[in-house]
Amino acid sequence: MNQRRPRHPRPARGARGAAYDLLHAVAADDAYANLVWPDILAHSGLDERDSAFATELAYGTLRWRGFLDAVIADCLDRPLDRIDPRVLDLLRLGTYQLLMVSTADHAAVAETVTLAKSVAGEGPARLVNAVLRRIAREGDRDVWRARVAPTESISDLSVAWSHPQWITTALAEALAAHGRRDELTDLLQADNIPARPTLIARPSLLPVAELLADPGVEPGRWSPYAAVLRHGRPDDIAAVRDGRAGVQDEGSQLIVLALVDAPLEGPDRTWVDLASGPGGKAALLAGLAVERGAHLIAVEPHEHRAQLVRQALRAYPRGVAEVICADGRDSLPAASADRVLVDAPCTGLGALRRRPEARWRRSPADLATLGPLQRELLEAAMTIVRPGGVVAYATCSPHRGETDAVVDDVVRRLTDRGEVVERVDAPPVLDGVPDLGPGPHVRLWPHIHGTDGMYLALLRRGTTALPSPV
Repeated sequence: MNQRRPRHPRPARGARGAAYDLLHAVAADDAYANLVWPDILAHSGLDERDSAFATELAYGTLRWRGFLDAVIADCLDRPLDRIDPRVLDLLRLGTYQLLMVSTADHAAVAETVTLAKSVAGEGPARLVNAVLRRIAREGDRDVWRARVAPTESISDLSVAWSHPQWITTALAEALAAHGRRDELTDLLQADNIPARPTLIARPSLLPVAELLADPGVEPGRWSPYAAVLRHGRPDDIAAVRDGRAGVQDEGSQLIVLALVDAPLEGPDRTWVDLASGPGGKAALLAGLAVERGAHLIAVEPHEHRAQLVRQALRAYPRGVAEVICADGRDSLPAASADRVLVDAPCTGLGALRRRPEARWRRSPADLATLGPLQRELLEAAMTIVRPGGVVAYATCSPHRGETDAVVDDVVRRLTDRGEVVERVDAPPVLDGVPDLGPGPHVRLWPHIHGTDGMYLALLRRGTTALPSPV
């Protein structure tokens, strides 16, 4: 997916104006919030406090759009798709202030109406004023939630916790399949809690104790290399700026640690990251490769992402890793690697707490597009790994169509060809991390582990082949 920036930066008008500018950029220009927000803030002239408030308004409004739209729709006599998109963004912004943060009602209404006059004119501003006053008059968040989403049905939970219904359904099915049927609301709530940045002290470059010496940093929960930023920005830390540390969710760190700690037979010299952009997992693999005397090959098909991988690896000595700009499905010889990571492109349904607008961008059609690529990459990895070697297949999604279904299909296909594939029991490899399920595959959950929702399957290629079927 292309990373879009707005065509014409718009001058912001205070914290609410900056927040509106982001909403407009996402809606009108299909921009990515994390890419355009720094530029909007830089042109806003806001101080640190107002910047934090603007960020809360902008990201919160994007995240809670589903619930906000249900409330707004209840106050209108026409469908939302017949509302001027500028006005709809203003209504969302004002409704978020009324129902989701502690802004005084009169301030939320008055400031949003003033902004509406600037953005859309007097007539639309009168509509904004009328709708917001009605929302404020008729109740708080709990009252409105009971009104627009009164039951525990999938459709009402989707509205109440602001997820597209197809995603809520997929999450419910994933939880139920693993004995967690009663945890759906907890997971939906966790998706709406912004994640604090997690740092990684890259092995062989930086002791984690050096990161933890900063008073704004605390230890991670599971990875020995993790630290959590309590306040401030990652770029404020010198080790992040020079590449000795990075920003990486703890779940992603655990995926890499599981791959390098999984038992294998024979030599352990060549590691491959088969879809390595933007480079976070490759950088951790490189640090561990230094300590274990291995060599990393990072493969990435897109040059701009391959450059991001090189940037992530910049602090390591030459020769530790090489970056190849190529298609991982046909770029390396068979049986040439001891360990292979397939961090497959996926819908990212496990990282919704980090990407406020991502849930509204994805659709079930993405599964059909990504599924063949995921299977082809995993099958390629099983060809590249030598007999006795290990492959880690990981996605940042709990959806069965991107997890067990992919692994089952590839294992079945290889077995039909006479290959031996062993499913390695992954939970023991991550000893010390609780509630991973019965195995052999691992799932990390935002509401349980405080990480992104990650899936991991470890597969070992057999040292002998089955007789081919007659």
